[in-house]
Amino acid sequence: MDKLSLTAQARQQLKLAAASTSGRSSQTVFGGHTKHLRQTVVALLGGKELGEHDSPGEATLQVLSGQLLLVAGDNSWKGSAGDLLIIPPERHSVEAIEDVAFLLTVSM
Repeated sequence: MDKLSLTAQARQQLKLAAASTSGRSSQTVFGGHTKHLRQTVVALLGGKELGEHDSPGEATLQVLSGQLLLVAGDNSWKGSAGDLLIIPPERHSVEAIEDVAFLLTVSM
């Protein structure tokens, strides 16, 4: 069995996002394109966003630190550390209200 610290991963990705011109960073921590399950730690600096994109299939977003807004059409959901958001099966975007790190889980 492997073990990793999501807290440490979140800190690392936030450091990398701060050093990036895009203000974001991500690292797949489990699975990948050849697996059925993929988990990725994503960090966004406050005010940055992942622009509108198609839903990857069944997916959840677990906020590890900070706050974000998940937007799909006319609906939006605010997420804070400890929240688990179910990503709707439609085009959506993610906006960082403040520096945020989250675990994106996708079933392929």
